[in-house]
Order: sequence, then C-alpha cells, then structure tokens
Amino acid sequence: MAAISNDWLPVLKPEFGKEYYRELYRFVNDEYRNGVVYPPADRIFEALHLTPLHSVKVVILGQDPYHEPNQAHGLSFSVPPDQRQIPPSLMNIYQELHDDLGCYIPDNGYLKKWADQGVLLLNTVLTVRAHAAFSHKDHGWEQFTDAIIRAVDAEDRPLVFLLWGRPAQMKAEMLHSRRHLVLTAPHPSPLSAYRGFFGCRHFSRTNDFLRASGVEPVDWQIENVGR
Repeated sequence: MAAISNDWLPVLKPEFGKEYYRELYRFVNDEYRNGVVYPPADRIFEALHLTPLHSVKVVILGQDPYHEPNQAHGLSFSVPPDQRQIPPSLMNIYQELHDDLGCYIPDNGYLKKWADQGVLLLNTVLTVRAHAAFSHKDHGWEQFTDAIIRAVDAEDRPLVFLLWGRPAQMKAEMLHSRRHLVLTAPHPSPLSAYRGFFGCRHFSRTNDFLRASGVEPVDWQIENVGR
C-alpha cells in the first residue's frame, strides 16, 4: 500500500501499530498478489494525498470502490477522465447539482477538482476485488476510515459532512462538534435517489454554510474534457 506522507500521517500513525491494521495489511497485500484488486495499489490513499487534513472543508462518504476495470482511482464516486461512461450514482449527483446550482452535466466523472478544493472523497472501504462488490468489507478498512472521520471531526473549524445512504448516515453518531454541519439524504444510486436525494439541495446548503462561516465555497462545476 502507498505511504501516507502529508499531515494525515501524525493522526493516523497510531492505527498502523494496531492488530486490526496488521491483519488488514496482510489481507490486502495477499489480495493484490493473488488477483485483480481496485484501485491500483499506489492509489489506495488517493483521497488523503489530494486532500490534506488541514484543507478539508467537506466530507462525502462513499461505500467501497467501483469494482469494474478503469473506474476506481481512490476517490469516492469519481472515475478517471478517460472513462467514457459516467456511473449511474454519479450521474444522479450531477443531476442534483444541475437542479440545485444550475451546473451543466459534464462529459466525464473525474472529481479531482473537488478534492483539490478540500472535498474529502472518502470510501468507508478502500479496496475491492474485481467484479465483487463489498468483497473487502469487514476486513478492517472500516476501523481505519473511522479513524479518518474522527480526525476530521476533531478539527476546530466549521466543516460539512454529506452522508448519503444508511451506511454513511450511521457515521453521524461519531460526529460531535457543534461547529460542523451534517446533512443526510438517501444514496444517489438509481435504487434510492428518488426517495429524497433529488431535491436535497446539499450542494447549495453546503456553500451557504461555508460562506456564513467565512470559508471559500466549493466550485462544484466539473468541466468537460472533450472526446
């Protein structure tokens, strides 16, 4: 697994010495050695590399990485810029952005622009076996990403947590700072988006909160890359 070298390291280093993490490390290494696993090993911690702790403004929690080829690259909901097909959940996110803020729907699903602005695009499980959703669930990643969530919650500044779907909403009990805004909605997947994700206005509400807190809002528009 790739090393963590920015300001996430001091807060996460205690996890590396725990038994669950040693077992997780062995499991993940064996999985990469013996089969096809996503994302590429050097991008497991991409969300942390692109969004240092001190720059986090917003947290968006996904579940586990995309499990088909050329999709997962370490950011929840995002796919590489050369991936021609936008996943259905991300397309629904784009639709809500269009309805909420008037953003046009781009021709790609590459969300690095958000990460660069302080949006931590974190999955609760950071690896997955090819073609097998949730195959790395319950092997220790959840404990590690809980440590990430606790570290963000401990930041003494206004932050926004967007919790979509029940697994993400269950993390709300870990969030204790009254300075933060916690917004919940159904997951944007086609199975649940019509139950309240559409119309949740989380993107405008996030930016209103950030502005009111004296923080630069997020430019949510993902630009076209052309084909």
